[in-house]
Amino acid sequence: MESVKHLKTYMEDNHFDLNELSNELNEWKNSLIIYNFALDEINTKLKIINEEFQFIHNHNPIEHIKSRIKDPRGIMQKLHRKGHAISIENAKKYIHDIAGVRITCSFISDIYEVFNIIEKQNDIKVLQVKDYIKNPKANGYKSLHLIISIPVFLSTGMQEVCVEIQIRTIAMDFWASLEHKIYYKFDKDVPRHLLNELKEAADAAHELDVKMKKIKDRVDIFQTVGKQQTLI
Repeated sequence: MESVKHLKTYMEDNHFDLNELSNELNEWKNSLIIYNFALDEINTKLKIINEEFQFIHNHNPIEHIKSRIKDPRGIMQKLHRKGHAISIENAKKYIHDIAGVRITCSFISDIYEVFNIIEKQNDIKVLQVKDYIKNPKANGYKSLHLIISIPVFLSTGMQEVCVEIQIRTIAMDFWASLEHKIYYKFDKDVPRHLLNELKEAADAAHELDVKMKKIKDRVDIFQTVGKQQTLI
């Protein structure tokens, strides 16, 4: 809410009216269309990776893929928060999560498998890695965050475009979704007892991830031993 107030203050200081704002937002949307193309590129890669993995290993590491482009108003707010002048050029230079992809996996091991495959793609550069699985946030948040750049080929030439990728398990995603809704409802001023319960829920989600992986490993071993016994 505070960022919205800051944006309104910026608009008032710079004498924006509603028509100007509407024209400004349309200009931003047109200028940021290249991020849609970047999402098309990365989504195609991820679908190929998933289908190939299923064919070779009889297992889909990716359960779900969700992508989005950040709303221009959100980009403006973030620029203002960071102390940068609000412009499309600064957005492309300083905001690296304009295009975002969230990958949901079944198991923690799948997260790192997908990351390793992404990292080996010749046309993808991994610019930043934040591992909130090995180093969770204080509130219990877990996820693997990547900032990558991917080439987009236009009629005017090639451009490198930044995309943020978040990779998490189903349990991590469920927890993060709940945490986001709670913070929104309390306008970030969440009561301490709810924060404690959220942390406990994050720990429980992690225990579930570990337990489900152990069950899968036992099933895999059982199937392998069963096949060998059948052959004998």
